Amino acid sequence: MRNLFKLLNYDIKNAMKNDPAARNSLEVFLLYPFIHALISYRISHFFYKKKMFFCARFVSQFSRLFTGIEIHPGAKIGKGLFIDHGMGVVIGETAEVGDNVTLYHGVTLGGTGKHTGKRHPTVGNNVFIGSGAKILGPVVIGDRVKVGANAVILEDVPSDCTAVGIPARTIYKKRCEVIEIKDYAGKRKKIYNEMII
Repeated sequence: MRNLFKLLNYDIKNAMKNDPAARNSLEVFLLYPFIHALISYRISHFFYKKKMFFCARFVSQFSRLFTGIEIHPGAKIGKGLFIDHGMGVVIGETAEVGDNVTLYHGVTLGGTGKHTGKRHPTVGNNVFIGSGAKILGPVVIGDRVKVGANAVILEDVPSDCTAVGIPARTIYKKRCEVIEIKDYAGKRKKIYNEMII
């Protein structure tokens, strides 16, 4: 129970950090649907782990009715999940979501219907997933990935990349080295050497 309050406190602080419209912690706690969805998820996940599947689904469906956010009790969710707006978000049974992940409305972490066992995505830490994005199947999304709005991801995305489009293609981030050189007049000048990693 103490751990539940610690997680809730962390989730609220993370929402305050990520949402410029959030004025205070009380407002986030009382009025933000994703907080209610996370509280319900943590309760339903407790029942799910105890194999009390009916109770788990009852809590999760009741939460879905009031928040518009569907999180299966079997999903594994880290701390600091921030769901902005939230309506229409679906997180499947075998999905795994890391720490400090941001989802916008209409995001689906779902299955393709072709897999058994692990059939939903694994999302790393500090990932940003734009509105309407669909991540389908047992794919792995690396740490610090950005997924564009309405992207459809069917394959793994490496860490530190951006994925956009239907079907999504991966754009590797560029790392820039700053090199100082002297120009013809002897003045120091900075240039940026871009490397694909």
